[in-house]
Amino acid sequence: MDNTERTILVALTDIFFYTKVRDALRTGGYRIEKARTQQDVAEKTAAAAPAAVILDMNDLTIDAFQAIETLKADPRSKSIPILAYANHEEVDTWNRAKALGVTKIVSRNEFSARTKDLVDEVQKGIR
Repeated sequence: MDNTERTILVALTDIFFYTKVRDALRTGGYRIEKARTQQDVAEKTAAAAPAAVILDMNDLTIDAFQAIETLKADPRSKSIPILAYANHEEVDTWNRAKALGVTKIVSRNEFSARTKDLVDEVQKGIR
């Protein structure tokens, strides 16, 4: 799959982890758009029409559950795949994210190890 100029919206505030995600996706040919606030998620999704959205379910600044609800409620963004990651022991977080319509949720470790492959998978509809 040629990912040149395919935009991925990355909604997380951990600058060190963001840098790792950015580097993994750039080497995969993706263009990155960063959401730093709750409002950024909806605004940047509308402006950039991303190929996928990445959410950190444990981010203390961006309410990932609210972001999912916002994206799924808007006809323009409800079909955009959402890749989320969370601590593996947070079963309630995983279940709620799935119930709200996240395309795929994985542990932070798996996300870190397979970032580009996971983004490719959610775009192809692989759960």
